[in-house]
Amino acid sequence: MGLVQVGFCFILLCVVVVGAWADGKPEPPRETFEAYLRQSAVPKATLDGFLQCPAWARFDPELGYVLANYMPSDGLDKSATISTARADGARTSFMYAGKPCRINTYGDSFTQCHQVSDGETWQEYLAAHLGEPIRNFGMGGYGVYQAYRRMVREEQTPHGAEYLIFYLWGDDHIRSLLRCRHAIIFRWWDHQGGRAFHNNFWANLEMDLQTGRFVEKPNLLPTPEALYQMADPQRMVDLLRDDLALRLFACRLGLIEDLDRKAVDRLAAHLGFAWDWSPAADRAAQAGELLDLYSLRATTHVLDMAREFARKKSKKLLVVLFDPARVLPALRDGKPRYDLAVLDYLVREKVDHFDMNQVQAADFRKQKLPYDDYMGQYFIGHYNPRGNHFFAFAIKDTVVQWLDPKPITYQKRDPVSVDFRGYLPASP
Repeated sequence: MGLVQVGFCFILLCVVVVGAWADGKPEPPRETFEAYLRQSAVPKATLDGFLQCPAWARFDPELGYVLANYMPSDGLDKSATISTARADGARTSFMYAGKPCRINTYGDSFTQCHQVSDGETWQEYLAAHLGEPIRNFGMGGYGVYQAYRRMVREEQTPHGAEYLIFYLWGDDHIRSLLRCRHAIIFRWWDHQGGRAFHNNFWANLEMDLQTGRFVEKPNLLPTPEALYQMADPQRMVDLLRDDLALRLFACRLGLIEDLDRKAVDRLAAHLGFAWDWSPAADRAAQAGELLDLYSLRATTHVLDMAREFARKKSKKLLVVLFDPARVLPALRDGKPRYDLAVLDYLVREKVDHFDMNQVQAADFRKQKLPYDDYMGQYFIGHYNPRGNHFFAFAIKDTVVQWLDPKPITYQKRDPVSVDFRGYLPASP
């Protein structure tokens, strides 16, 4: 498999795997958490490839990695896609790139727009319509917290913007808590000799189990030299044995069964979750429920920090929600969505937000196609170019209403007096 697993397909895989075991199919043999961590060690040659040769991502001491210049081969109709980054770290953009920019976007691969070329992102489609540029600081694999750290870093530079779009996708909530997401995806992920390596150690968020408060944690391997510790199985154990979110995630997937009872009980108490340790209890299901509670609580904490940052810097924040793997099927089937805690938070705190789940669900009902056929129009794992175009025009009205002054294409102007300097290639 290729980079398509950055987000969407991995979550679908989790759903399929857990569902298959629940249907009575034989479970794979479980192992201790320590044995599992030993297997997550990375071959040195893979790390060499990541650090030394052209690759999809490049090392970053805070966030683990950021976008580099590469042509992944997992695009529409099995094409390669041109994925490049500008000197300021944003994905390359073309639409009105020389004009002042007042919108920066942050998030994971659905913000970065993986699996399409640079000019096929939703930011480029929307920028073309608005007549002004939109920067793309999304990065595949990031969680809510990592996207927040990227936002704080970029917004304190000359390319900061007044308007910030903060995109929350799928299992981004869980990723915030992990010290090294590689340790949960390594059994399925193809590193392609290092060219597709990512999700190494990064800055993350964890709960202090004594106080119940969230604590920001630094990257444990913040240099290229330190990164080679990932090749040592014992170092992976030492660095991750007390990563409670990772352990719960592995249990949720049925990969391990042994849990740290003391740590789980403390976390459950802080979150008001009644854990059942009886032999008949479904440990994997409980691990999933507790992890959801933990991760959604982490997201609301990050949103508190993001709102405070935006307030102090006199910036406007717009939060986007989208989860085609878990929330969209629930809406399709008329079932409760698992992320209600985040949606309720946004409504209660009067945070500007846009819920793409509702838009996509309404469009599905309108088209009256079989669900798989409907999704195939827009998705190839991530959004295909048509999907990004659909998203751009779904969020358009929200963005136009949000911006002040309105984009040039929404201002009432005398056509005779329009000044095209800066729009025409030959103009100064």
